[in-house]
Amino acid sequence: MIFLLFAVGALAADKDKEPSAIVEIGGASEWSLQNGAASLGPSIAVEIEPIKEWLELEAGFTPLLRKGDSPEWSTDLLFKKPFTLSNTVEFMIGAGPEWSYTDRGNKFSAEFALDFMFWPWPDRKLGWFLEPTYGYSFSKGHEQAAAVSVGLLIPIP
Repeated sequence: MIFLLFAVGALAADKDKEPSAIVEIGGASEWSLQNGAASLGPSIAVEIEPIKEWLELEAGFTPLLRKGDSPEWSTDLLFKKPFTLSNTVEFMIGAGPEWSYTDRGNKFSAEFALDFMFWPWPDRKLGWFLEPTYGYSFSKGHEQAAAVSVGLLIPIP
């Protein structure tokens, strides 16, 4: 009987446990603020929370395709401050470095992001996100771009 009580208590504690990581899978679109050229592509990122309610780290990868041009392979690392708005909505603001590669060379940028996470079900087994970003390149021409990513959130226990 006592063993059963401990087992039920352990299951209840596991249910409240935060995921060790969250995988973001979706699509992205980016627009150059200089010439208006648009790019589209898939995106994938992994997010962890090393300091609860203070810091989230997101590492992402996005190959962007532009009509008549070679692909741009982009990776970023964002440092985000999370805010819980309700049981089903989270908001994060963040910034970090971005590195992109095309056949024309490397591009290093600073990226600023707003991240909205929506969890439609209380168990948070699946959700969705919307992440608008702004990037400023330190490379020749100092390109500026606006982008948005949208997709699914998959928690990893």
